Amino acid sequence: MRFGKFVFFGLLFSCIGVTAATHPNRIIIDTDLGKEKISKEIYGHFAEHLGNCIYGGLWVGEDSPIANTRGIRNDVIAALREIAAPVVRWPGGCFADTYHWKDGIGPRAQRPAIINSTWGGVTEDNSFGTHEFLDFCELIGAEPYLCVNVGSGTVQEAADWVEYVNSDVRSPMTELRQKNGREKPWRVKYWAVGNESWGCGGNMTPEYYADLFKRFATYLRAGNLCRIASGGIDTDYHWTEVLLQKTQKVQHLIQGYSFHYYTVCHGWDRKGSATRFDENDWFHTMKNTLVMEQRLQRHIALMDEYDPENRIGLMADEWGNWFDVEPGTNPAFLYQQNTLRDAVTAALYLNIFNNHARRVKMGNIAQTINVLQAMLLTRGDQLVKTPTFYVFKMYKVHQDQTLLPAHVLCEAYTHDGKTLPGISASASKDSTGRIHLSLCNLNPGQQREIEVELRGLNGVNKIRGEIITAPAMNACNDFGQAEKVSIEPFHGFKKRKNSVNLSLPGKSVVTLCIE
Repeated sequence: MRFGKFVFFGLLFSCIGVTAATHPNRIIIDTDLGKEKISKEIYGHFAEHLGNCIYGGLWVGEDSPIANTRGIRNDVIAALREIAAPVVRWPGGCFADTYHWKDGIGPRAQRPAIINSTWGGVTEDNSFGTHEFLDFCELIGAEPYLCVNVGSGTVQEAADWVEYVNSDVRSPMTELRQKNGREKPWRVKYWAVGNESWGCGGNMTPEYYADLFKRFATYLRAGNLCRIASGGIDTDYHWTEVLLQKTQKVQHLIQGYSFHYYTVCHGWDRKGSATRFDENDWFHTMKNTLVMEQRLQRHIALMDEYDPENRIGLMADEWGNWFDVEPGTNPAFLYQQNTLRDAVTAALYLNIFNNHARRVKMGNIAQTINVLQAMLLTRGDQLVKTPTFYVFKMYKVHQDQTLLPAHVLCEAYTHDGKTLPGISASASKDSTGRIHLSLCNLNPGQQREIEVELRGLNGVNKIRGEIITAPAMNACNDFGQAEKVSIEPFHGFKKRKNSVNLSLPGKSVVTLCIE
């Protein structure tokens, strides 16, 4: 929505009497009107058997010279604990619908090797399976999220997996688990019933998948489960409507609905380089990230129509930037670098998810290590924390806190005759009353002066700030080099009685803690 050279953007698309004459960039936060909780699972992650995400990424094996705990890299454990990773989705992705979980249990030397026909045709030796993944989740303090094989698997196979993982009643599955070294069940809550069933998960129609979902979900019984249905492509609203219609009479079987969206620079045939880009590429990456919110809102509107009680959570369980692979790497491994541009789009995604917290209950960035918009990059015993990692570290203050309505009036970011909202923001209040406001400036070249009005707050006591930015749009962190993008203290603000004035540098992400 545009008004002259100004655009509105935020949780509510209303300026509440604000005009350009008062201040060109203004954010109004209703500090006493929050009622929705920002689920910590919005800050979740995704680890697929793809490229070097699992092998060499988080798993090196117990005999590796790289420091590890039961085969899992210690540096990865420490890094994911640093950002309070709340949930991890596994084993896919497309790989999930070729994965048979019993291949990945028992003595590793006896596990059968298979071909990873989805990602590169390489050998998958199944040394990392159910026990290893659930051990990894316990080590980093995250909830596991398992995706069952619907495309090439059976209902019995899926039901056995749930029983193996969750049941404490004596049965062949629980005895098998105990034989393999785990006495107590893990009590896994989150279970996806297939992945992208419209495509790599079986090329199904929504009508067929909805019936299959009901069949599988009926037999996933062990524990208090959150069963998550596969969504269609981001523009397939028919799939969403069919699935919601066909599950209305069995509402006890569905607790979540999967939504996937990837930002590509100019299109799937012009994804572009992750590091070699100009402002035109920057602008279109921001533009196509904002398109995601329009798609998200349309799916939410359908969910509100068929699920007015808001029982079913929207799970954005794959999202992020997708660029061309780095030159000289396996094109099927989807390895890309990660720059300040990725940090700004990550903040934009997270602001959008926060502001839709009533319906969005989970997000899982793709992916955790060495694949697409990764948190971490590894090479041998080296580990790099990407700019996106630092956004997740900065934003962890919003996990499980109360969403505050934020109304944003801002100058447009204009490039080549096209305009976008120049500022994105979200805010929350924690249990002690502290307010955290996170903002990003989409314009790479212009600083913005912003007035933040804190309605309902009885004065500002103190403020602390953090910033992520760099001189270059394509600044990145790389092996053997000092970090170019990380979190630094931010002092570009002045507190007033019930407001804050701040100078938000171009291409930056900032979080303020207001007391």
